Amino acid sequence: QVQLVESGGGLVQPGGSLRLSCAASGFTFSSYAMGWYRQAPGKERDLVARISTGGATTNYADSVNGRFTISRDNAKKTVYLQMNNLKIEDTAVYYCNAIRAIDYSQYWGQGTQVTVSS
Repeated sequence: QVQLVESGGGLVQPGGSLRLSCAASGFTFSSYAMGWYRQAPGKERDLVARISTGGATTNYADSVNGRFTISRDNAKKTVYLQMNNLKIEDTAVYYCNAIRAIDYSQYWGQGTQVTVSS
């Protein structure tokens, strides 16, 4: 059974930090690039950050570049998103994504809510 389970979301004040985790199971984690996406109410689901299979290459949306860091631990089959200096506009449901380069087969997690509010 393929699973991507996000955790670590919650309520945080502007300027605060959160670390999201996504635990994978049921597939060959090291064969998949990983990404974090987010979707705010009434908005499209947009890419936040992505990381290559071995972790050597990362990419970030301009809106989070310099504040967020994506990382992965293939031994633990887990991908992380460290979010610093959070802003109100970061409020969204954050989704974990896995995609295989060979055929673009992909999986999605259920999402975790991040709310940035004073």
